[in-house]
Order: sequence, then structure tokens, then C-alpha cells
Amino acid sequence: MRTLFAVGTLVLLTGCSTLPDPDPNQAWVDLAPGDNDSLHALQVDERDWTDSRYFEVQPGNHELTVRYQFAVTPSNIGPVEHPLWRDCQLNLTFKDFTAGQRYQMQAGSIGFRPWIKLYDQRQKLIGQGEPAGCQRT
Repeated sequence: MRTLFAVGTLVLLTGCSTLPDPDPNQAWVDLAPGDNDSLHALQVDERDWTDSRYFEVQPGNHELTVRYQFAVTPSNIGPVEHPLWRDCQLNLTFKDFTAGQRYQMQAGSIGFRPWIKLYDQRQKLIGQGEPAGCQRT
């Protein structure tokens, strides 16, 4: 019975973690968090987005809002023993989302200041965003 439960749970978790197939009539934006941080989709054009793993938008102009959580390591902030965690929202506006195209959004930080960048399918930088506010966690 335990084996059946374990297998069933694994199948359920695997099914929940798969992304939907991209709609060829929309633009798809993958989120690329780093190894020790997290990046989540929050809003499209100031409206809540339902899946935190990606964005899928109509062609044209859109503002995307993400939540980016990261640690500022002690080597960057002086004599502190533990990393300080930051929880930030960042906004990125791009005017030329194209149907059928895949984009990648990457986030990072320099010290306490987060950044967000948008790349096209050829890994060409096509947009940059701005922090909308951060707090310590």
C-alpha cells in the first residue's frame, strides 16, 4: 500500500510540474532564476497572473511584474554572519512581444540592488526592467 501511495504521489507531482504547451498565437516568457534565488511571475499589465512559472502574452506591448527573492552574502555587506534575504518586485516593459516567439527573463543582483533582463530566442538582450520595491525577509 505504501508503494502505491508513493508512486501515486510521484505521478501527481510530476503532472503538476509540467508546463502547458505554448500557444503559437502568443508570446512565451520563460523565467530563469539563479541557483540560490527564486523568480516568480506575478502580473501582466497590472493584472494578476495565475501561474508563477512563466508568462504567456498577446503580441504587442506589455508590462510584466515578477517577484525576485535573493540573498546578499556576508562578503558583500561586511561583518555579518548570515546572508540577508531580499524580497523584491521588478517591472519590465517590452513593446514588441511577437506571437510564437519564446523569450527568457533573467534576474540577478549586485549587492542589495536587483536587476531584470529580457532576452530573445537568440539570447540577445532586448529589454531591462526596474525594481518596484524591496523588503528584507
